[in-house]
Amino acid sequence: MGRWSDWDYYGPAYPKPVKDGIKTKSQRGEIGETWWSKRWIGVLHSFGMGARLDRGRSYARKGQVISIDVQKGVVTAKVQGTRAKPYSVEIELKPLSEKDWDKVADAMASQAVFAAKLLSGEMPRNIEEAFAEAKVPLFPTSERELATDCSCPDWANPCKHIAAVYYLLAERFDDDPFIIFKLRGRTREEIIKVLREKRAQTLPKESVSALIEVDSSQEGITVPLEECLDTFWEVGEALNPFTVNPRLPEVDNAILKRLGDAPFTIGKRNVASLLARAYTAASSAALQKALGEPPA
Repeated sequence: MGRWSDWDYYGPAYPKPVKDGIKTKSQRGEIGETWWSKRWIGVLHSFGMGARLDRGRSYARKGQVISIDVQKGVVTAKVQGTRAKPYSVEIELKPLSEKDWDKVADAMASQAVFAAKLLSGEMPRNIEEAFAEAKVPLFPTSERELATDCSCPDWANPCKHIAAVYYLLAERFDDDPFIIFKLRGRTREEIIKVLREKRAQTLPKESVSALIEVDSSQEGITVPLEECLDTFWEVGEALNPFTVNPRLPEVDNAILKRLGDAPFTIGKRNVASLLARAYTAASSAALQKALGEPPA
């Protein structure tokens, strides 16, 4: 009986430590900070993966994942387990068809706010509305849509190695939400290129001459500058009916975001980040001035 007990008993198996492994930023509580990372984890839980996902949380936090690579439709990773050789993990999510992506791009381009944010490198919080309008899902709708494989002997799906990659993928969405687009078959650059083309197609085809009406009776009539110096900065009667309603833009520092980092720095800071602070301060001051509010 004692021999059988010895044979039947297995001590706890601990994974081999990894030097410079990829760890989650969160070391306690929930993993993922933004809506898209939380949406990803929420979708996985909706498939009934809760208990199986929890098995990989400690692996993700300890840094057992050695590498992770995201390409169109597939995530590959190496995860160190209890054996000497790291396990190979693969997670596949079927990319959307060209036809479906075209419908989604049309829906995105039709909404000015969506287009403005995406073109400046921001992911709109309600981006799923564009996919819903096109009747195409952004996130997987069932566990069957996720084809997974791990070289470990564990029969569970997801095993703790796959689950660890799921969690790290959520934090990748925090850093770059466009990765979910890449998993569905389109890179950030491809999305932006198509949106620019579609937005350009919606611009009016009128010529500049048709947009400018010239009063021929005033043509050639000018007033010498020295005769209007006293009233040069005054608003003329023609602007009396003109009103403005200043407000902050939908996308902060959109031009800087489209241009990306500058090719030079001041100290250790990129000039673009310094300009962003200056633009924000100038925009806020101008808005206060326009609204007649005292300076902050």
